[in-house]
Amino acid sequence: MARYTGPTTKIARKFGEPIFGPDKYFERRNFPPGQHGLAKKRKKSSEYGTQLKEKQKVKYTYGLLERQFRNLYEKASKMKGIKGENLIMLLESRLDNLVYRMGIAPTRAAARQLVSHRHIVVNGEVNSIPSVLVKPGDVIGVRERSKSLEVIQASLAASANKYSWLEWDANSLSGKFLNVPVRAEIPETINEQLIVELYSK
Repeated sequence: MARYTGPTTKIARKFGEPIFGPDKYFERRNFPPGQHGLAKKRKKSSEYGTQLKEKQKVKYTYGLLERQFRNLYEKASKMKGIKGENLIMLLESRLDNLVYRMGIAPTRAAARQLVSHRHIVVNGEVNSIPSVLVKPGDVIGVRERSKSLEVIQASLAASANKYSWLEWDANSLSGKFLNVPVRAEIPETINEQLIVELYSK
């Protein structure tokens, strides 16, 4: 399936924040890309433009394509509760996102690759579908023969599990998805209401 494989710093500069994680190049040039990036007078964005930009930011952050994102939004719309919050909760429940949150991979793109290359198990069974929605109580771990992979070891050494909805066991290199996080617990700076307004047009 097609994925964005271009320069990530350029996209981060477009949105004005390091959406792909820590980025030393973004810190150096944290203004919009292009020859007029530093210009103070920039054209004011329309309401539609602001809503579209927010949707694109979320798509890039979680690594989804348009059809995947639309399908997830429709699923969130059918759930009880607030549409926007439901959408963020579904995004957080994706397997590739949870692999990233647990620190098994340094980025969501790396997590997606680990899953698709069959290095990750869910409840003891190999799962190679990054978009699968994990249920509370499920256990995500590193496949036995993949535990010595350098990328996994380096990522785990550099990360600290700081999320209350995840439980990590360093000995078995596995973690439990305790519960779906509430919106206030999710650190990403997303205005999901703008996305709801965009799809409601």
